[in-house]
Amino acid sequence: MKTFCGRANPTTGAIEWLEEDENYDYHQEIARSRYADMLHDKDRNTKYYQGIRAAVSRVKERGEKAIVLDIGTGTGLLSMMAAAAGADFCYAVEVFKPMANAAVKIVEKNGFRDRIKVINKHSTEVTVGPDGDMRCRANILVTELFDTELIGEGALPSYEHAHKYLVQEGCEAVPHRATVYVQLVESKRMWSWNKLFPVHVEAEDGEKIIVSPPEMENCPGVPSVCDIQLNQMPSSDFSILSDVVTMFSVDFSKPVKSASTCYRVQLEPVKSGKAQIVLSWWDIDMDPSGKINCTMAPYWVKSTSALQWRDHWMQCVYFLPNEESVLQGEKVCLTACRDEYSLWYKLQKAREEEENKADVRVESPVCRCQAHLLWNRPRFGELNDQNRTHQYIKALMKVLKMDSVCLCISDGSLLPMLAHYLGAKQLFKANNLEDKIKILEARPESLTSSHLEDKKISVLVGEPFFTTSLLPWHNLYFWYARTAVSSHLTSDVTVLPQAASLHMMIVEFQDLWRIRSPCGICEGFDVRTMDDMISNSLNFRESKEAEPHPLWEYPCNSLSDPQEVLTFDFRKTVPQHCLSTEGSVNLVRKGRCHGAVLWMEYHLAADISINTGLMQISNEKGNCEWNPHCKQAVYFFSSVIESETPTDFPSVVTYAINFDTKTGEIVMDFKL
Repeated sequence: MKTFCGRANPTTGAIEWLEEDENYDYHQEIARSRYADMLHDKDRNTKYYQGIRAAVSRVKERGEKAIVLDIGTGTGLLSMMAAAAGADFCYAVEVFKPMANAAVKIVEKNGFRDRIKVINKHSTEVTVGPDGDMRCRANILVTELFDTELIGEGALPSYEHAHKYLVQEGCEAVPHRATVYVQLVESKRMWSWNKLFPVHVEAEDGEKIIVSPPEMENCPGVPSVCDIQLNQMPSSDFSILSDVVTMFSVDFSKPVKSASTCYRVQLEPVKSGKAQIVLSWWDIDMDPSGKINCTMAPYWVKSTSALQWRDHWMQCVYFLPNEESVLQGEKVCLTACRDEYSLWYKLQKAREEEENKADVRVESPVCRCQAHLLWNRPRFGELNDQNRTHQYIKALMKVLKMDSVCLCISDGSLLPMLAHYLGAKQLFKANNLEDKIKILEARPESLTSSHLEDKKISVLVGEPFFTTSLLPWHNLYFWYARTAVSSHLTSDVTVLPQAASLHMMIVEFQDLWRIRSPCGICEGFDVRTMDDMISNSLNFRESKEAEPHPLWEYPCNSLSDPQEVLTFDFRKTVPQHCLSTEGSVNLVRKGRCHGAVLWMEYHLAADISINTGLMQISNEKGNCEWNPHCKQAVYFFSSVIESETPTDFPSVVTYAINFDTKTGEIVMDFKL
């Protein structure tokens, strides 16, 4: 059976109806899941197994039968660990039907069908009793319901319900407790992800400064956590203002409350500075004594040798509503508030906190300026990149004349203001200087002469940046928009950028390859059914496509030199025919070819370019530095990632890349 899905094509801008297999959503869910990443997390798996063995032993020592409830069982791994450790019976709860079906097969394959019952329900719908899903309440509660923020996947409501209805009082819990830690820092880099910094423009009549309006300057932003691989943030990019302190703990062996609440701690700054950011992470103790501990602590807190790479649990960056000056040794009070699913923070001077004792609730931040709803964190960072802005200023100065009439096609761009300060007579911005810049609320294809006051556009500009873009080439929408407005352009129109090019490089990833790598045997249990399921879903369509990743967070080495593979001339309209290329890349270093990385470069004017991908190869080993504001496209070579043993290192990779101008899609194929 087929189903029709409506979507806006991010490259062409067209509204399309696509015929998809009815299982398309399910395959996407599996293909993009982090199950493989979790199964490869050796530290997590080992600690869970140790904790489960210890919990089963404690129950047996009391002379009781060990009855386990495993909420969010996934592959059934933790239930199989419990059964192998001697549990008498396990109830494995999994709400996602394809996953529950896989768990049934995996449990059976490993010989535990008689001692593990898979229940395909949300845990809050599970019943207990002679005719219920569970015959009796469990005395061991095992869960893995955590995300980077700890509570974002609804762990607290699930625990609250389980203690009320599904487990015995005084039950064992694995993990036994979770603890959330915080550290106060100053960081221009991270703060640039949340606030718009002043932009300095050197114009002919002196320096102009673009500043954000007060409502943007004072806006607390959005409450969603910024989760990143903090281990890739160099220590030179932030200044530590406080020691690491415990914010709060949750004991999972006792009844848990999910209702909104606040926690407070006093901090004594170890250094004076501007408190802007709260860095946070958590750890879990698998046993009551805390001897079996699994931590997400970053490299400056925990010795580097002990770091376990994982992508399913990272670290959190929280932006304080406003930066606060703190003095070394002068105590401050940090308040953390949470609802069922998220956390947010506020900092006060200790004496203010004494005065406001009654005012415990800190409201969840709400964006009032709209900018935080339009721009994500990397976009803020991009707009605050002075070097990047300077490239646009240099290019605009080359093309603008006093009588230039400009049309800017980009989402939430500062280019119209830059163009105004650099001397453009009139600007039309598609998608406060109201008398100089006119904002047109029209799509490019529906633009009329009256929108443009019967003027012809002499300079068409774009970054290009569009909020709908996921992959680097989706911003080629600028080319389609340029084609749509052709009739409104002068015959000698200047288009900025004048062209774009697609670049490619073959790489070996330090760790990112694991998210696509089969697991096979995990802690002695055969989970190949799960591998097959992910592989089938990838082959359904996903594996023939590239996927976006912010590669500054995922180290890799270049195995080839970067290569330009396709060019797009914005001075001309989009051609009717496809743009295709094929060729080969010589490998200049030895390593495992995990995949190809692709990115765009925009040629603004002669010798002035903006690169969205590789910034430089920093040493002989081929370590790569990537544009930190953009996601690059990664095309994984499944044959390399899935092979059990490293094959002979190839010397050449051949490629065929096709850009279909009708659909705006890029299809690629590689052979090693």
